[in-house]
Amino acid sequence: MADSDRSRLSVALIDVTENHTADFLALARDFEKLLARKGYGRAEMIRDEAQPLRFYAVRHWTDAASAQACHADPEVQKLTARLFQIARVTHVVNGVRRLDSMRLLLDSQRSSVEADRRAGFDRRVKDVGHHAGERRTRRDRRLGPRRLRDRPGEIDLIGAARRARENADAAFSQFKVGAALEAADGTVFTGCNIENASYGLTICAERVAIYKALSEGHRAFTRIAIVADTAMPTPPCGACRQVLWEFGGNLEIQLANLTEERGKHRLKDLLPHPFDARLL
Repeated sequence: MADSDRSRLSVALIDVTENHTADFLALARDFEKLLARKGYGRAEMIRDEAQPLRFYAVRHWTDAASAQACHADPEVQKLTARLFQIARVTHVVNGVRRLDSMRLLLDSQRSSVEADRRAGFDRRVKDVGHHAGERRTRRDRRLGPRRLRDRPGEIDLIGAARRARENADAAFSQFKVGAALEAADGTVFTGCNIENASYGLTICAERVAIYKALSEGHRAFTRIAIVADTAMPTPPCGACRQVLWEFGGNLEIQLANLTEERGKHRLKDLLPHPFDARLL
């Protein structure tokens, strides 16, 4: 169907966590019924005979517009949110746009890795990092495609944020921050803070991550991890809270430093009275 202007095919690899197969199959049946009821297309689930906890979700879309409407459907997003509590999802074929071999390779690599307040002079100016000869902890080890495939249902969002932090461009404050944002379909987008000589053009790691996700067509998100080299948690600044709320809603916010998680919050608790489209 790659050369068709209408019918599209999507395939996702689903690794179900142990003892949740029945829950997953029930979700799959609900999704199949929803897809047919709303005319988005049809779905089928194929079990891997060699690996009982692995399934291939095949979706035959009516057309590209139907696929996009399905992804934006609140009912679908609720089912998706439940799915990601019990399974690891890796997208193999994206049927919404024409297939491109290089693009698929990049998307596969991205989904398999682990996704101006930073410029203040009152922040720490020394980047401690890892000491010479120090072994990384188990949680901080690199997560390549093989490791993620062998750990079904688990996405190390904090690990992805730590890795993203290493790419930060903090030439003025030396305060590096990393963020990893999980989309509703399980794709992880990372970001780091990037400073500018004018300071006002500096952009935070959280906004880098969400802008990357939005530019790729994602509109539903579940959680974001934020990592900085501080003893105390480093929550998003006001600008980031506003952007995260407007595009992500009541996200789960995970805060961590280089060695441990430092807390979880809901965005509504960090931004109790947000300004959004309802007030316009």
